[in-house]
Amino acid sequence: MSAAPNLTHLDETGAAHMVDVSEKAVTSRTARAGGKVIMARETLEMIMQGNAKKGDVLGCARIAGIMAAKRTHELIPLCHPLALSKVTVEFTADYGLPGLHVEAIAKASGQTGVEMEALTAASIACLTIYDMAKAVDKAMTITDVKLLEKLGGKSGHYLAEGESGTK
Repeated sequence: MSAAPNLTHLDETGAAHMVDVSEKAVTSRTARAGGKVIMARETLEMIMQGNAKKGDVLGCARIAGIMAAKRTHELIPLCHPLALSKVTVEFTADYGLPGLHVEAIAKASGQTGVEMEALTAASIACLTIYDMAKAVDKAMTITDVKLLEKLGGKSGHYLAEGESGTK
């Protein structure tokens, strides 16, 4: 079986392997990822007012996202362990959804990108919001988890359609 030329995690026989990045230059890398948690308006108000029975939903989700980014290599096969220099997780209430926009940023200086770390942080933050509020709203939906922006490395700058760039 012949591997597709663009799939770097497959060798010439089609077997999965960790990409060798030892010859790549160390550069500053940043990735921004996001997602949404759509919920009932009452659930959003409960979270924003800090009245959830399980405690501080957003504080807990922020910590969970940061912890997840730091452990991405343990969760996603073939990811390199990275020395992250910064991880942030932020939330914006959107009463029009209604729900929460989640945005995670991961930064490192290294030989490989931090997209998976940012995506993992955003995903786990969304899941933590669901976990902490599911007793009052089992119908919540996690949606639109995606890479919003990537900076650094050989492939340069990527900006998802509709995004305005790093804040």
